Amino acid sequence: MPVQVFEGQVIVIDQPGQVAEAVAYLRKNKVVGVDTESRPSFTRGIHYPTALVQIADRKRCFLFRLTHIGMPRELADFFADPAICKVGLAFKDDINGLRRRRNFTPANCVDIQSMVAQYGILDLGLQKIFAICFGKKISKAQQLTNWENSHLTPEQARYASTDAWATLLIYEDLIAHEPLPAAEVETLKREEKERMIEHQQQIQDQRLREQGIEPPPHLSPEERAARQAAKKREARKRKRMRQAARKKSKS
Repeated sequence: MPVQVFEGQVIVIDQPGQVAEAVAYLRKNKVVGVDTESRPSFTRGIHYPTALVQIADRKRCFLFRLTHIGMPRELADFFADPAICKVGLAFKDDINGLRRRRNFTPANCVDIQSMVAQYGILDLGLQKIFAICFGKKISKAQQLTNWENSHLTPEQARYASTDAWATLLIYEDLIAHEPLPAAEVETLKREEKERMIEHQQQIQDQRLREQGIEPPPHLSPEERAARQAAKKREARKRKRMRQAARKKSKS
């Protein structure tokens, strides 16, 4: 599968005086792609603040180095502007990281993870979603590099801009198609769940065989569905009995 990278103009914003012009350019767009980066932590419980926010249209990507400029008011106002659609992946985490830099009320921020199932895509990772939509992959090789370094490497800058640009392309591709009927989406989710259960069973069976233990027989998908339905009926029955008992005690 060929590798796709952003080939447009990458502009690093690391001086406060550069912010206003960059945001003014971005405000000309109706939709932009967004991503953020933080210094990776390899110690449990230790997290670092957002170091970089990248915002892209199809031609340009601006890399705002928050470790150098903080979270400028112009940038906070941009994320609070309902007239501009900001698109990201796992966007709530990104927005919360930015709000810890400077508080604002986000508006018109769309998470493509909340959209993809409507189009038959059940994977939630950027790489997999992009591959499904376009038949190409994007590299994650720079993901765990230090985003607080005094200077970004060309590889870091290209990686960061590609992620923001990719979210924009995915969003545009999704809205250009009709969502699937809700019943079809539920069928896909159910089939994916069955595949996951089967895969987990295969792993467990293999581990048992390695210990010289013959795995027990497994329920078929139909049998699992029937058992689950029976559990739901029993739960509803118990609920009705509790409600009847409460009414009787009050009378």
